[in-house]
Amino acid sequence: MITMAYEVTIGIPVYNVEKYIRLTMDSALAQTFESIEFLVLDDCGTDSSMDIVREYQRTHPRGKDIRIIRQPQNGGLGRARNRIIEEARGRYLYHLDADDAIAPNTISLLYEQAVKYDADMVYGSYRRIEQFGGEEKKEDYSYQRQVFLQENEFADRVYSDYGFLQANTWNFLIKREIYLKNNIRHKAVNFWEDFSTTIDLPTYVTRVVLLSDITYFYYCRYGSLSNFSKRDHIAKDEILGTIGAMGQVKQGWQRVKDKPYFHKWLYKVMMTHFYIVCSILKQQEIIAPPFTDCEVRDVMRSPLTFSDLLYLKGWKCKNLSLYLIGALPAFVSVALVRLLGKSKGLL
Repeated sequence: MITMAYEVTIGIPVYNVEKYIRLTMDSALAQTFESIEFLVLDDCGTDSSMDIVREYQRTHPRGKDIRIIRQPQNGGLGRARNRIIEEARGRYLYHLDADDAIAPNTISLLYEQAVKYDADMVYGSYRRIEQFGGEEKKEDYSYQRQVFLQENEFADRVYSDYGFLQANTWNFLIKREIYLKNNIRHKAVNFWEDFSTTIDLPTYVTRVVLLSDITYFYYCRYGSLSNFSKRDHIAKDEILGTIGAMGQVKQGWQRVKDKPYFHKWLYKVMMTHFYIVCSILKQQEIIAPPFTDCEVRDVMRSPLTFSDLLYLKGWKCKNLSLYLIGALPAFVSVALVRLLGKSKGLL
């Protein structure tokens, strides 16, 4: 059997998205760039999503470039993306969710910059489209065009500003070898499933380009796992999964402890835990079973000792403040988080 080589793989995990999969497939197959493998991961859904994909495979002019792989059983988004990483035939990988869409020139724009700068990653900007209650709201999230070519330059910029970089694994083109040689895989969680991967990715790359072009259309609808505020119930296990995944990131601090940006990395990691805690407190009425104060406090435990922090270079006070939240008695810690969360408009 001849294995066709591609420059780019667009990986699309599919699970019960029959209402939206045509939008996604149409946008993917409309790409102006030619050397694309459309790798569709069947995550064992129960609707007609994959029948629609197979229809495209049979009838679309680019149908020969659509490859379908099936999971042994439903494994969720993290496992689906990992299988795509392992199976992809493209030199570069691009993740696309099966209820979103991309612009016709998305891959050509990102690939052109990847080749021009021999970039490890190229990010596009995106448009968030909320569709709730019959209303549609659009908001653009655009980067200023920037090129990073020096070691530690990109990571230092990312960790200097918490909200600088998107916390999603879609809408960037990445050399597939970055995942493979560093054994980077997604965690099998549903709540904030992208965070544990995207927080650490900047530590593995050097040459990165950010584009101001809107290349991705991110749709938010009722029932989406990325929109917990629109749900009536959240299982505690979903959130515990994310806490565990982020805990692995936190415990990996020794891998980056000698980097010049370490103090910034630590602050971002701990602030992510702070935002998770705020989300728990905000949604506590619909989380079952509920979190105790001790469980909430323990999410904020620092991986460093107090002595380690005293010798930390840069941002010592910021990291000490977060350390104290995880070290205080549980009821005091939760009260402090509520106070700080309200001051930031999170609660």
